[in-house]
Amino acid sequence: MLNVFEMPGAGPVPYYLLDLPGYGYARASQADLRAFRLLITHVLDRARLMGVLWLLDIRREPSDDDCAMQAFFAERETPVLAALTKSDAVPRAGRTKRERELRSALKLEDDQVIVTSARKNEGIGELREAIAGLIQPGTT
Repeated sequence: MLNVFEMPGAGPVPYYLLDLPGYGYARASQADLRAFRLLITHVLDRARLMGVLWLLDIRREPSDDDCAMQAFFAERETPVLAALTKSDAVPRAGRTKRERELRSALKLEDDQVIVTSARKNEGIGELREAIAGLIQPGTT
C-alpha cells in the first residue's frame, strides 16, 4: 500500500509525503512483493524526489529489507533522514549506543539520524527542522 499526503509548502507549491507502511513486515505473495518493489523503484526514481524520511524502530535490528532499502537509497544517491522511533522504550543510557549501532549497520552518517519519541515529544523539533531542510535545502 502507498499512502500519499499533500502537504502545504512554503508559498503556493505543496509537497507530498508518500507513506509505505510496514514495507518489511507485510505478509504478501511473491507477486505482490515484486509489484511493491517496482512501485518503490518508480517512486524513488522520480526526478523531483527531495529525499526520504525513513522511520525505524530503535528497538529492532535492521531487517534484510531495511538493508536492501538502504543499498537502494545509496545506489541512487537519495538523501535519507532516518528517524529512530520509540526511543522512550530504550533506557536513556542505551539510546546513544543503539543509535550508533543502527547508524553503523545501515551505513548512515551522523546528520542522517534523529532519535525520536512521539510519546515523550523527544527529537520532534529537531526532526521538523531536518525535514524542512530536506524539502527546502538551505533553510536550516
